[in-house]
Amino acid sequence: MFAYLSRRGTRPRTMTRLRRVTAALAAVAGGLLAWAAAVPAASAATILIPDPGGASGPVPAIAPAAPVRVIAAGGMPGWQITLIAVAAALVAAATAVFLDRTRASRRSAAATG
Repeated sequence: MFAYLSRRGTRPRTMTRLRRVTAALAAVAGGLLAWAAAVPAASAATILIPDPGGASGPVPAIAPAAPVRVIAAGGMPGWQITLIAVAAALVAAATAVFLDRTRASRRSAAATG
């Protein structure tokens, strides 16, 4: 009346695990990129300059500001450097775990065979 089901094939294979880990990392990376893209847009603001003849009356004369020297230096913002470092660490950790489990499964297969 009851069929005996073998439990031998229920263990996920190595490639299935790799696909799951890759999908999880892709989801995390996509979330981080979406967050990184939304932060500058969310922190943007419009600065309103009062009208000289507006409701608050004329604006008092202010001495002109000293000229500002802008030094444009090429470089990468700190958040991009942090994002690259975190992504590299996640990829390295996932690769290390994958290789360790692959090596362990080969050892156990060689010992039993």
